[in-house]
Amino acid sequence: MSERIDFSKGLVPVILQHNQTDDVLMLGYMNEEAYQKTLEEGKVTFYSRSKQRLWTKGETSGHFQNVVSVQADCDQDAILMRIIPQGPTCHTGNQSCFNNERAHHFKVQNLRQTIHQSANSNKSNSYTQYLLKEGIDKISKKFGEEAFEVVIGALKDNREEVISETSDVMYHLFVLLHSLDVPFTEVEQVLAQRHQKSNNFKGGRKDIKER
Repeated sequence: MSERIDFSKGLVPVILQHNQTDDVLMLGYMNEEAYQKTLEEGKVTFYSRSKQRLWTKGETSGHFQNVVSVQADCDQDAILMRIIPQGPTCHTGNQSCFNNERAHHFKVQNLRQTIHQSANSNKSNSYTQYLLKEGIDKISKKFGEEAFEVVIGALKDNREEVISETSDVMYHLFVLLHSLDVPFTEVEQVLAQRHQKSNNFKGGRKDIKER
């Protein structure tokens, strides 16, 4: 995970990006000491320009930023860190410091984070926890029921029902994946491979026609 970083120019800018949703969460700065501490502890530590000291993100709030990977830019004087946040990254309580429409746009990958948080929460009325306690048979049955509801809505040409039931299908799918400990990134990898094969096939067909 360690990268060779050039600290000869002073503080190095560090971008934090959510490892599951790809949202850009914040920008901070590190000196070499902060960088080494981050690598050793696996939690993001910045150099605070206002406090003039090392500052572990979350040291007061408990919202630590757990490092997944570290990547330097081509000049080794800027860093991209993919992280898993424990709670909001921004001090305002927002998930991202870049409080714009893109930051608040819901992505399907957010379901994984939501379900993970629900599974580990203390809420006694959590539907996610109920499903996980019931086990894979119950979860699979619910997924199948919701998928059938989508089919019914489609046969009735009911657009609103299809949208609503598709949302239920996606939720239960991610509960199913969580129960089986299958990261959605592995599904994305398969989709990417199939997409690449499809593009290659189309390219080949085009070449044939041109000849």
